[in-house]
Amino acid sequence: MFTVTFASKRSENLPQFVDFILKMPISGENRAILQGTLPFQNFARLKKNRVFNRGMSLRILIVPDKFKGTLTAQAAVDAIAAGWASRRPKDKLDLLPMSDGGDGFGEVMGALLGASCRKIRTMDAAHQACEAKWWFNRAQRIAIIESANVIGLAMLPHGKFHPTDLDTFGLGRVLLAAHKQGSRKCFIGIGGSATNDGGFGMARALGFRFLDKSQSELFSWTQLGELHHIEFPDLKHLDSMEIIVAMDVANPLLGTKGCSAIYGLQKGLRTNEIAIADQVLKRLARVVAKQQGGKYHLTPGAGAAGGLGFGLMAFLGAKSALGFELFARHAKLQKRVKNAHFVITGEGSVDGSSLMGKGVGETARLARKLKVPVIGLGGRVAGSGELKGYFHRVIGLTQVTSEKEAKKNPAKWLKRTAALAADEVRNKE
Repeated sequence: MFTVTFASKRSENLPQFVDFILKMPISGENRAILQGTLPFQNFARLKKNRVFNRGMSLRILIVPDKFKGTLTAQAAVDAIAAGWASRRPKDKLDLLPMSDGGDGFGEVMGALLGASCRKIRTMDAAHQACEAKWWFNRAQRIAIIESANVIGLAMLPHGKFHPTDLDTFGLGRVLLAAHKQGSRKCFIGIGGSATNDGGFGMARALGFRFLDKSQSELFSWTQLGELHHIEFPDLKHLDSMEIIVAMDVANPLLGTKGCSAIYGLQKGLRTNEIAIADQVLKRLARVVAKQQGGKYHLTPGAGAAGGLGFGLMAFLGAKSALGFELFARHAKLQKRVKNAHFVITGEGSVDGSSLMGKGVGETARLARKLKVPVIGLGGRVAGSGELKGYFHRVIGLTQVTSEKEAKKNPAKWLKRTAALAADEVRNKE
């Protein structure tokens, strides 16, 4: 038996000491009496539950995704940090907005890769003129594009346009701009799109021509049922740019799990139009397979963004990657989670779907693996039974206020919810 004496009682010195103690076995000869800090009987509880001395400074990793339609990931970080700090001002906060490939991907990855924001005049999914952002690291020649900034559903007035009137043409212009700047690598997040064209519009913007049997050119993706042949342009000017697609879903292009069947309704397709859209894209896939020899339509993620994943792979040879894995690698997430006493994550709805490959669920899985407790904050919370195995605590804004109020002032109520979570941690010390 030996005794460890911690000379200073100042709480800001405790985390390093706690980290040392947590690595020691409880039983046998190696028992420590924390003289002047914690009574020995609390040591087992300290080690098992990571419960710390009242008033000590904790390391908190705040890593939320966007709260879709209300808060960006950065705005969510700011609100959570403000709420937590209002109750626990001595804690050290590590602020990390997250994106798994959807809205906010450009801003998040741009910051992680030290890229500056650029702007380009292009067109949205409805072919209306717009100014789109993209990001570029000149030294490393890396471009970051967020398709939601160009052809995003959130950019269009609700219900004004039908998916048959929308395509990805404007995105092709941004890809060309990235190449003209000398990009050697391009990360493109494709979540949050308004389109269901299989990348048809993007390909046309890059010089591809889609022809029917009479060699007449097709100008709308809804005409692809008549597709007979695709004329590929000389893409040597793009061959030097490696394209990596960050996907937040793994759907194939076609069938009951394809883009039309799973996401068509939320983009505005009517029930009777889903099978038609699927058949149109099936014809595109068949012609591509005949001319290219590959079965890109079967690749996981081919159905992402209304088939844009398919188009990027089939027409530009893009490589696919899970958006969360890209984020985690460049953010050094494992190291940051390992360094934290608590992880706080969240998104608009924390529920069973959060555990199906989304960033919030994957962060919780990583933290569980590293034995770091996770607090989940959501605009709403459902399926708490499924979440218990991954989250130390889950709190929804609708548990603090009404849904109407939460949507009206989400930053205010997210701040209060974070303060509530901090109170709970303080009260359990």
